[in-house]
Amino acid sequence: MIIAAAYYFKGSQNTFWTYKNELAEVGEIIRSVDSAQYKTKQSQEKTMLGTMLYDPVSLNDAFEQAFTFRKWEKKRILCEYSSGYYLPYFKSKTTPKRAFREMDFVKNRVGVEVQFGKYAFMVYNVCAKMTIFHKKKYIDVGIEIVPIKEFADQMSTGVSYFEQLVWDLEERGIADIDIPVLILGVSE
Repeated sequence: MIIAAAYYFKGSQNTFWTYKNELAEVGEIIRSVDSAQYKTKQSQEKTMLGTMLYDPVSLNDAFEQAFTFRKWEKKRILCEYSSGYYLPYFKSKTTPKRAFREMDFVKNRVGVEVQFGKYAFMVYNVCAKMTIFHKKKYIDVGIEIVPIKEFADQMSTGVSYFEQLVWDLEERGIADIDIPVLILGVSE
């Protein structure tokens, strides 16, 4: 695969200079994924019935193998939900379950998320999850790897893409709690 586009959210190229080794490694990982191997999903959708598409799950698995091989690790944060906000008249029959948040890959305070899924996950990764992991002192900067539109069009409908995410981030603006995130748009 190749890096076809790059967008710096709340930062610049200079912001990431401290992490040049990690950035170089992310570039190597992206280039190591042979997307042609993952054009294995036969579409069942009316608009492209029978068309061979890229399989987002298999692409994610390929990235996971490549990052893990280079000693990037998943990082989980335990979430303990409170029932303290329920209104007095509400009597819950269950206790909130313990859950977790997980960053796909972390190394040397750089957090990476690979997203070949639905749009909401891209925005959540950049605007919530990376901020939480920064607040918990696991990461200083983030990298979000997403397909560009041309590549996403060769996957199932509903897969979001780089151009969409960048437009929303620019229209949203930057908040004080945001951290520097490099959005990388990838293609075949």
